[in-house]
Parts: sequence; structure tokens; C-alpha cells
Amino acid sequence: MSALFQPFNLRSLTLDNRVVVSPMCQYSAHDGCATDWHLMHLGQFAVAGNGLLIMEMTNVQARGRITPGCMGLFDDACEQALEPVMAFVRRHGNTPIATQLAHAGRKASTAAPWDGRKRLGPEHGGWEPVGPSALSDGDGTVPRALERDEIDAVVADFAAAAERSLRLGFDAIELHGAHGYLLHQFLSPLSNQRDDEYGGSLENRMRLPLRVFDAVRAVWPDDRPLGMRVSATDWVPGGWDMEGTLAFVAQLQRRGCDWIDVSSGGLVRGQDIPVGPGYQVPLARQVKAATTVPVMAVGLITEPRQAEQIVADGSADMVALARGMLWDPRWVWHAADALGVSDRVRTPNQYQRCRPWASQDVFAERTPSAA
Repeated sequence: MSALFQPFNLRSLTLDNRVVVSPMCQYSAHDGCATDWHLMHLGQFAVAGNGLLIMEMTNVQARGRITPGCMGLFDDACEQALEPVMAFVRRHGNTPIATQLAHAGRKASTAAPWDGRKRLGPEHGGWEPVGPSALSDGDGTVPRALERDEIDAVVADFAAAAERSLRLGFDAIELHGAHGYLLHQFLSPLSNQRDDEYGGSLENRMRLPLRVFDAVRAVWPDDRPLGMRVSATDWVPGGWDMEGTLAFVAQLQRRGCDWIDVSSGGLVRGQDIPVGPGYQVPLARQVKAATTVPVMAVGLITEPRQAEQIVADGSADMVALARGMLWDPRWVWHAADALGVSDRVRTPNQYQRCRPWASQDVFAERTPSAA
């Protein structure tokens, strides 16, 4: 039996297998609203037999978008634009779907990657970025430090976006506390140098992310899972590190967090990341050893046997793929075939004939009957 293709329970939600489609920004929304691109993009993964599909980073405030093309759930128009996408995914798909709620903080107001990620001023459709402190991430742009009432508004807007997610029928929510976005910015001493109750000590720096978690949990039904993505380390001396991560995870565990998605980096330029196959798996393993919360590993997981080993040896409970899924949206089918468990993956009837075991049926269909 394959460990990767064993079912997994998150509260009342049962995943058919341990493979997760990681959130991938598409930079193709209009004023935060989903478009036909999202219907196509999410639809292809919803029919591909994945255990869980997490929609791209979806921002709780308009100014929390990375780019003008980023997704949002900050007003009625955003919610209404997602309704046909969710209806399509539900009608044709067989995969649970989660949304990832976020705020880009000081990393907001940039152009899309294919336009160089340059900073956008108001004259080019951009806006003023905000953060915990007036500190640049290294590109020269200094954000405005959030006032206390604005911090309260961030918490309220995360909760409001969760309520919209519930109305839209999402099965789960992941909160984005990684990759240098706002919640991560509050956690790290490199980006948070406040002198009030939200800065200084580790307890204070964790305050906003934990308030956000509590606010979302309060409006999210008890039977639906709520997870958190973290950057386990900034990969920079003096930055956020594993010690802080484990303290944060301990607080999340007490609050009933349903999974920890262990990533890393993204806060500042000059980070020294030892990139290679599965380079973040050791971080996931450390988190899993310190908590009873299910753990998700991510980062250059590309091969079926690599993913199988990660789950089989207990490094993580689930594996998440992003670029690998963009390259091969049928990754799960191919992995099941490679691991000898093709019967463990649901395939739409319309696509059955493309699977290896269907070859004889296809031949018979093309061969005239003897009669």
C-alpha cells in the first residue's frame, strides 16, 4: 500500500490522498475579482484526483493585494465573481477546495512577475503599502506603519473574508503567515520593530497572527478545517527562525489549528536559501516532531517516490505541489501509476480511456464487431 494514497481526515473533511495543490497566484483577477481564467485553472485541478485543492492567495483588503491582478474577497463584487467558479468546480470536480486568505502588507502594489515585479505608484494603478513598521524589505520602498485601529480592521477583514468563504462553499481555509506577507511581517523582528503591544517580544509579535486565527475560527464552522502556512525561517541571521516557529505552532495547536503548511523565506532580499529537491522537508520534519498538528511539506517536491517517502517516513502528513502541478496537472494520476495504486484515484468518466488500464477497451472500441 502507498502511504501517499492513504485517506486523511481534517475534522469532518476526508481527503482521498495526501497530495495537495498548493496555492499559486495567477495575477489574472480584475479589481480582485475572479475571471474565466480562474474557472479554467481551478477546474483542471478539481477533476484530477488531488486530495485537496487550495485556491491562490486571496486578499482580505484591496490594498493587501500583491498586484492589481491579485485575487480578493474584500467586497460583494469579489464574492459574486467567485460564485460561478465555485459552482463549476463543484459541478464537475471531485476534490475538496480551500481558499488561502492573506494580506501582502509591505510587499503590495507591484507589477505582475512577467512585468518585472516593479513597484507601482498611484499614477500606475498602485497604492501605498503598509506594514508593522516603516521598514523596507530591501527594494527601497518604505511602507507606512499600521495604526492600531488599522490593525483591528485587518483582523475584522480576515473574519469577513472567512464568512464570504463560507457562503461560497469552501471546504477549508488556510491563513497565509509566510513568504514575507503581513502576518509574517509581524512575526519577524527584521520587519517588526514596533514599540507597542504588537512589537518587541515574541509574545507581542505573535499577537496579530493569533488574533487573526481566533477571529477566523470564531466565524468558521467547527466541522470545517482551518490551517496556517508559515515560513519556518527567514534564512537570515537575526530573523524569524525555527525556535519562533515552534512557539507559534504551539499557540496554534492550543487553538485547534488543523494543519501547518511549512514553507520558508520571502521576507527580505539577500536570504541564503539552500534550494534543492525537497529542501524544506527537514523544516516540516522538525515541526512535525514538536506538535500533534498535521503537517504539510512543500518546496521542490516533484517525483512520486520522493513524495511517497516524505509521507512514509513521517516527515509530513501531506505534500503540496505548486510548480509541479502547473507543469503536470495530472500529476496525481501519474504518481498513482508509478506507485502501483492506479485504482486509488478517481478519474472522470470522460477521461477514463486515457489511463493505462483502458488501452484494451480503446482498442475494442475501434475494432469492428465480428457480427
